[in-house]
Parts: sequence; C-alpha cells; structure tokens
Amino acid sequence: MLDFEFRDPAFLLLCLSAPLTFWLMRRSATVIRYSSLRIPESAPRSLRARLAGTPALLMAIAVLLMSIAIAGPRTPDAESKVTREGIAIMMVVDHSGSMQARDLVKDDYSVDRLSVVKDVFREFVLGDSESSHRGRPDDTIGLISFAGYADSLCPLTLDHGNLISMVDDLEIETRRDEDGTAIGDGLALAVERLRRSDAKSKVAILLTDGVQNAGAVDAKQAAEVAAASGVKVYCIGAGTQGRAPFPVQNPFNGRTELQLFDVELDEDTLKMIAQKTAGRYFRATDRDSLEKVYSEIDELERTKVTEFRYLQYHEHYQSFLVAGLVLIGLAAMSKSSFFRTLP
Repeated sequence: MLDFEFRDPAFLLLCLSAPLTFWLMRRSATVIRYSSLRIPESAPRSLRARLAGTPALLMAIAVLLMSIAIAGPRTPDAESKVTREGIAIMMVVDHSGSMQARDLVKDDYSVDRLSVVKDVFREFVLGDSESSHRGRPDDTIGLISFAGYADSLCPLTLDHGNLISMVDDLEIETRRDEDGTAIGDGLALAVERLRRSDAKSKVAILLTDGVQNAGAVDAKQAAEVAAASGVKVYCIGAGTQGRAPFPVQNPFNGRTELQLFDVELDEDTLKMIAQKTAGRYFRATDRDSLEKVYSEIDELERTKVTEFRYLQYHEHYQSFLVAGLVLIGLAAMSKSSFFRTLP
C-alpha cells in the first residue's frame, strides 16, 4: 500500500470548484427556442441529447485532476543513514581460586562467584529482556583473565558470540602453582590490547575478589600506564568481606561441604586504579548488586547514535496534469463538434 501524501495539500480545496464548473457549463448551454411550436414531452430523445452534459462532465473531471496535480501528489521513499561509533572494552576477570566462594547468590550455595560473574557478563554483552541490560552490539569487546598469570583469551572483536564462548569456557584456577591474583598483570595486558585499537573511547572493566599477591607488574604502575594511554578503568570488587563459604571435600566421607574461610578484598587498590584513570570503583556483594554495577557502567559508556535521514519522493503530479489536459481537449473538441449547439 502506497504511503500517499501531498506537497501542498491546501491546494486540494480547488477540487471544490469541479462541481461548480459542471453546473456553470450546463447552465450556459444554449438551445434553439421556438415561440409557438410545442414539442411533445413523449417525443424520444436522441443520443446527443442524452449525452449533452458530457463536455461539462469532462471539464469538471479535468478541473479535479488539475487541482490534484497542483497539490503535488507524491509517495515518499525514505532512506536512513545511521552512523554508529562503538567503543573498545576489555573485560579483565579474576578467575583465581578464591572465585570458588559461594556468596554471590543468596540462599543458593551451589553457585560460585565466577559462574555469577559469567552470567552477568553475558547479559552485559548480549543484552537481556528481563534485566536492564541492552547489550553492546556496536562495541569491540575483548577478554583478559588472570590468576597467578594474565592471559589474553579473546582480542577486541565484534563477534560477540565467539567472545561469549570464551567466557563460558573460563574456569576457576585450581592448580596451586598457577593460582594467585595478578591484578597489575591483568590490567597491563588489557591496556596493551586497547592501545592497538582505533576507537576514540577505550575502557577496561576490572573485576576481582582479592588482593594482588602475584605477577610482575604492580597495580599502581599498571594504573599509571592506563591513564597515560587514555584508558578509563572501572573496578569492581566482588564478594563479601570478612568470611565466605567455600566448598571443601570431607576427607572422611568424600562429600563436598561448605566451610567459612577468611577472605580479603583490597578496595584501596581498586579505588586508586579508578581514581588515576578517571574511572569508578563499584562494590558488588551479591548478584543483584553486581547486575546493578554492570547496568550503571552500561549507561555511563553509551555512545551517541547520529541518524541522517534523507527523504526522496516519487512525484505523481505529471500523470494528473496530463490526464487533466487531455480531458480539457476532449471537452473542447466535443463541445465544438458532436455537441455543438446553435447560438
């Protein structure tokens, strides 16, 4: 169905002159008058007499068509050009042994910290209809994991499906010789990856639940490099402070039980990193607060979308104009020939 419109719809008022044209032409038509001859009313009318109003009708239709042509009938053919410029985001995720703690989901001790982080991460990237996350389809996103060492699992990419596959495969580090919390190494590696990006805005989202106790790069040094490279760092401290439940295998019956262990989160270091890089520090003690943190970051790092809309039209006035002129010609020809009357 055509989306029909008029360039100057006010001119459609001229259509009202069509019936007036018909009435005036019929009224002005002259006939031969006889002073004494009476034609019986029952006398048959000729074809020409029955069609005597045809020139007036043709002229009225012509006026209608010409009025429509003047109003400018057209159908729009809209073409939108949307310019989007995404940002570069490196997700820096702690997967050290302390992420086994079962304290981020209330009343459900079967889910460890890393599983919750992965779920919220997925919603942040892909979006989720049940939460406030809208997804990041225009951003290049990469993944750095760290425990005792930092590892680049996924480079900056728009292939978010592949990125999520990497996230799903991420597991908690259980080997003692590779365990630890190398916050500085993880951040430094993320900054190095972001420096290669051409994006105008570069962001690192660093999530950890512990204290730096491994790695070759100090957290302060990594923060200074990030600041010098124009990388904004959002830091998230995950988990409870003090004591948290961890799964432990009972040596007597082989069953996995939960025991409380002391945990420590270096909030001062995370706040320092955020402050030096013009970012922010967030605290997430359960899943709900973690979702709110990612939602807030999602809002803070939204790019503007500029839409340029070009409207092109298919003009149809020519058809109405030509048809109107043809009818005017036919009306004039018929009036001067077949429907000619004596003066």
